[in-house]
Amino acid sequence: MNVHKGLSPLHRRTTIYELRQKMRHHHPDLLFLQELQQEHRGRIRRYGQWPLTEMTHFLSENFWQDWHYGKNAEYADGHHGNAILSKQPLFKGQNYDISAYRFEKRGLLHSVMQLEGLSASVHCFCVHLALFERGRERQLEEIIHYIDTLAADRPVIVAGDFNDWRNRMSVPMQQAGFAEVFEILTGAPAKTFPSVKPILPMDRIYVRGLRVRSASILHEWLKLSDHLGITAQLELI
Repeated sequence: MNVHKGLSPLHRRTTIYELRQKMRHHHPDLLFLQELQQEHRGRIRRYGQWPLTEMTHFLSENFWQDWHYGKNAEYADGHHGNAILSKQPLFKGQNYDISAYRFEKRGLLHSVMQLEGLSASVHCFCVHLALFERGRERQLEEIIHYIDTLAADRPVIVAGDFNDWRNRMSVPMQQAGFAEVFEILTGAPAKTFPSVKPILPMDRIYVRGLRVRSASILHEWLKLSDHLGITAQLELI
């Protein structure tokens, strides 16, 4: 989910406490988050209930065992980026700079989740792509190169905000061996933006080496971000 820096769609109120509660209600093993406001001193001054700790610590405390954060944009009051939260141990890779333009910083965050009691591991990539199509095309080439280099033939999840409202990403992802969870089940990616009346399929979960058992759109989260969250149940093949 793109969490919109923990603010409601029109920036009128903080939603981070509600997000944490609803995220925990679903008991996900993995969370892929974009626009996570890891630190912002101005928000602490403006909102009386803004968390005083780093956002990954606030979200994961006493629930998710491990987390990995990748800073994408830094400014005077703080920084934001992508994050992966996990109930299983994570081997933390790097946050690769895949920015296509100087005015928007984007990253590809890589972690490897080790499944308890099994030798199997799953490579996890959390991504937030550019606003313009030409930039996204360049970024996708980089992403596929990183995946082929880092994950080889291991199971892989690539999830995030693709900003791909015309669905140009699916063909090259399919050529790289990936399938999108909603395309498998319904024939098209989920419409997730804007959250109050979703008409654009911006958010995706692509998998390779995993079977999709179910997927759903979290419509009840419509006031918590400008994007709706999506969720999928997966199993190793």
